[in-house]
Amino acid sequence: MLSFPQAQPPKAWVVRPASADDAPALAPLCADHAAYEQIPFDAAGHAQRLAAALAAGRLQAWLALKAGQAVGYASATQDYATLAARPFVHLDCLYLTPEARGQGLGLALMDAVVQAARSLGCTQLQWQTPVWNEAALRFYDRLGATRLSKQRYTLWCGENPGGAGG
Repeated sequence: MLSFPQAQPPKAWVVRPASADDAPALAPLCADHAAYEQIPFDAAGHAQRLAAALAAGRLQAWLALKAGQAVGYASATQDYATLAARPFVHLDCLYLTPEARGQGLGLALMDAVVQAARSLGCTQLQWQTPVWNEAALRFYDRLGATRLSKQRYTLWCGENPGGAGG
């Protein structure tokens, strides 16, 4: 079972599951996240693809809101680990705007993802972050997460849509 502290969003903040209707608010955060990680991003049709994935249940996402304004998000998918022969949740993205960082909201978003993993019967959450993102590394280390030495690869199996794979 996952061991993770319960988190309460800071007062005046709301963390809630995102629906397909939230894709227009989620898409600009994805663009900001891609810019932060220096990843190419193609905005054309992005919100529509997010809406379709959320509606189909292929993607779960959570929005962090302050005064009704989206200031961060987390997104995840369920996957399967062959070596463990168990399902796990893959945290695809966790992003907060600069003004939303350092206020406990990252912990509240992580808690939402962990609770979703538990509800799916998953005992493991996996993710990756750029090696240069020292703030993220410190955050994940404080959570008690285990670092793995692996390299991420992307192989395009069709036309490169202009965006990165995560």
